Amino acid sequence: MLVTDAGRIFMERASRALRELDKARLEIRPAKGAIVGDVNVGLLPSSCELLAAPLAMAVRAEHPGIKVSLSVGFTDHLTRWLEDGEIDVALLYDPKTSSRLSTTSLLTEPLWVCAAPSLGLATDVPAGIDTLGRFPLVLPSRQHGLRSLVERACAVSGIDFTIAAETNALAVHKDLVAQGMGLGVMPRVAIRAEIEQGLLIAAPLAHDQFIRTIALALPTARRTTPAVRCVTTALTQCMTEAVSSGSWLDAQWIGPHSTVRSV
Repeated sequence: MLVTDAGRIFMERASRALRELDKARLEIRPAKGAIVGDVNVGLLPSSCELLAAPLAMAVRAEHPGIKVSLSVGFTDHLTRWLEDGEIDVALLYDPKTSSRLSTTSLLTEPLWVCAAPSLGLATDVPAGIDTLGRFPLVLPSRQHGLRSLVERACAVSGIDFTIAAETNALAVHKDLVAQGMGLGVMPRVAIRAEIEQGLLIAAPLAHDQFIRTIALALPTARRTTPAVRCVTTALTQCMTEAVSSGSWLDAQWIGPHSTVRSV
């Protein structure tokens, strides 16, 4: 037996409805005094390794009745999943204004240009935007916000660039750059391990357009449940701690003040 196109659409919609029913049952009949529920959080590839474990551990310690699921994707994917009800809350890069999402800016981080060690970039010497025109680039596909940012900044500065490869997988992106395919543009936190291992070198981009804002996004069409509020609070707390400890390289907190937990 094969599922028809109509059947696949029905299965997708039915699965969403069943998930919502399961969530409702948990919220209606929780244990006395407990906050329970399933919460799916969307994280960005560049910072998911920094946040995933601390978030899961914090929620388990403070709210054991909440089950957290983590989904990783680029901003365009996460936005679509939020609007379609696949996830409950997400971190987004420079989200576009939308009546379907409520967003709160939390931090900014600059973008760096990275390359194989043979290209001779220096961490303490900022690279001009003209660097992007001297070597081929490894970039995400056109629907990705980073690609749009690079194209816009280069167009304004009159920089012509060539693309060596396109990929929407961060691990593949970093590997192609490390193999000398071309330059990459990404936040330094995403390539910390590769820099420490000597696989990549990087330099800050000396251009004011290469700074991105990370915002917390919630859908406006659905009620924010107590479980989602608890997970959102824990996520924000994990982010403030990562920034204050220096683990989130180059990040500057611009969101609401959050008291750091004692460990």
